[in-house]
Amino acid sequence: MKVFHLLMVAAGVPLLGLLIYNVGVQTLWREFTRIGWGLAPLILLEGAANLFHTQGWRHCLSGFHRSLPFGHVFCVHMAGVSMNYLTPTAGFGGEVTKGLLLASDRTGPQAASAVLLDKLSIAFAQLVFITYGSFLFLADIMMSRTLWFALTSVTALLGFGIIGFLEVQRRGRLGGIVRWVVRHRLGGASIRKAADSMTEVDDELQRFYRTRQPDLLLSMAWHFVGFLWGVVPIYYFLILTRGDASLSMAWALVVLGSWFDLIAFAIPIDIGVKETTRVLAFRIVGFPSALGLTYGITRRLQQLFWAGIGLLLYGLLVSTRIYSFPRPHRDESGERSQ
Repeated sequence: MKVFHLLMVAAGVPLLGLLIYNVGVQTLWREFTRIGWGLAPLILLEGAANLFHTQGWRHCLSGFHRSLPFGHVFCVHMAGVSMNYLTPTAGFGGEVTKGLLLASDRTGPQAASAVLLDKLSIAFAQLVFITYGSFLFLADIMMSRTLWFALTSVTALLGFGIIGFLEVQRRGRLGGIVRWVVRHRLGGASIRKAADSMTEVDDELQRFYRTRQPDLLLSMAWHFVGFLWGVVPIYYFLILTRGDASLSMAWALVVLGSWFDLIAFAIPIDIGVKETTRVLAFRIVGFPSALGLTYGITRRLQQLFWAGIGLLLYGLLVSTRIYSFPRPHRDESGERSQ
């Protein structure tokens, strides 16, 4: 995996270098001098969205995990953010990290269900954000029919995928294939153990959907606010670099950026690709390529800073074993107390 990561970095750096060469180093430097010391608050503003996403995840927690303080959940969330950014795992490495840090004495199924529910909640909130923003702000922007068709198609595919993921969770079918293998005696002890674990996760998910559907809606609402917050730093960026800005223009840029992120989700290369998509978004809205690349590099610095914070928090969680929660005691009926 380390070799693969290095290869992806090696492939992305030339792309970023080509972008900088085409825009011009001097032109790019002039844009950055306009930001000046405003870069520090710009980086801090970007990270504030993690607070909203943490609160969204808290509504997906079950059992003993619901009593965890916000600060602890935030640390686990940031550890996952750092792993998603620093490893080429298409956004899944961080989710595994969050689940492992959250799990304690026999709470693995609850931790796994919380991660899966939050993944669904984030995807749905992003879909609503892109759809709403597209109709509200992108309708007045001159885009080619091909681009509109691509935007509509990707959004529709995402919607079908989310609905399918929702139904699989709600019906408790995540472990269906593994259980089928066990029923037909095609696997050994490890497969049977995996089937038992997946069944526990399915049970947790079904219990959540039976008793706590309002919490899922609240989680989606908080994640939507997290995506909406992305308008604030880009609005501030436009003020720093252009002297004025409009919220509608900032929202259009965030929507286009989110849409391009969906398209590039399966691309293992991150460096250079994200900067390219921001250049395209700024060009579509009517800004020069230099401004788009400046924002792309600025966003890269934001992500590196907060990934570093997440990595520090991850080290703190592991070294002090904060994630080893006190064991939930059982009452006489054998049920774990919450």
